[in-house]
Amino acid sequence: MTTLSTQRLVSGPAGAIVHTADDPVLGRVEVAVLDPVADLEVIHRWVTAPTARFWGLGELTPQELSDLYAYVDSLSTHHAFLIRRDGLPIVLLQTYEPENDPLGEVYATEPGDVGIHFLLGDRGAPAVGFTTRVGHAIARFLFSRVAVDRIVVEPDVGNDRAVARARLFGFALGPQVELPGKSGQLAFLTREAWESGGSRV
Repeated sequence: MTTLSTQRLVSGPAGAIVHTADDPVLGRVEVAVLDPVADLEVIHRWVTAPTARFWGLGELTPQELSDLYAYVDSLSTHHAFLIRRDGLPIVLLQTYEPENDPLGEVYATEPGDVGIHFLLGDRGAPAVGFTTRVGHAIARFLFSRVAVDRIVVEPDVGNDRAVARARLFGFALGPQVELPGKSGQLAFLTREAWESGGSRV
């Protein structure tokens, strides 16, 4: 089930489950609107881990992080979600309209674009193809909105793991762009490429 909000972006009240799917390996995958209070402990642990240095929030106190996501929750153009695997939080996902973000100033946005940031947190039990299956679950959630034609990411050019992961998910690399505080590697996943099986497992 998907809760509808804007034409492209899904949203809902804090903590609400807005998308559910069953994966034969991961199990039940649920996408819930991030709760800046109830989910604070887990996301603060994730963003302050050394492996999350490119996320850029490692210096924030728990209260500052909670305030930041409360602000995100107040916007209609940006949203945050916590993805769970059989109840275990595994991904922090942010979605946004690129034309209402600094990213929209450095590339030609299209009406069906949705930008995302995602941070892999915990994994749970070992699963073959874990990362690819998580990417597929995210794409299935985003493309559940008929108005979405293309997913856009812009990992730091120095984040080799994130760039490689985008290619693994089926994204086509675009140009490098200059953004506040970083150089980003644009990459795009079209609905057509996803439906043709480029990122399916």
